[in-house]
Amino acid sequence: MEFFGSWIVTTLACMVAITVVPGIEAVGGSYAGPIFCALALALVNAIIKPVAQFLSFPLTVLTLGFFYLVVNAILLEIAGSLSVGLFGSGIAINSFGAAFMGSIIISLASTVFSALLGL
Repeated sequence: MEFFGSWIVTTLACMVAITVVPGIEAVGGSYAGPIFCALALALVNAIIKPVAQFLSFPLTVLTLGFFYLVVNAILLEIAGSLSVGLFGSGIAINSFGAAFMGSIIISLASTVFSALLGL
């Protein structure tokens, strides 16, 4: 049940990012895109994110945590490409700047939606 709650929250956060950030667009439908992107983002966060955090730890410490935002943006780009490649639906990201802003928006929106839904 916790996975589905997290999936819903991430889907809503992806919808917010698609709406707010120019350069991020839904592929495969306005509802299917964020749903499958959220699923791919969950897979990327479970498998790739721990390795990426471990490898980028020295840079994260040197930049006082700023590089962690760059890692999140890269993971969002991977999730967007993976969702379109695997499911045929997801998000298309036009630039790294859009991915950077999108990762910040998704993080903030996920925090707000999780608090509102009590997850």
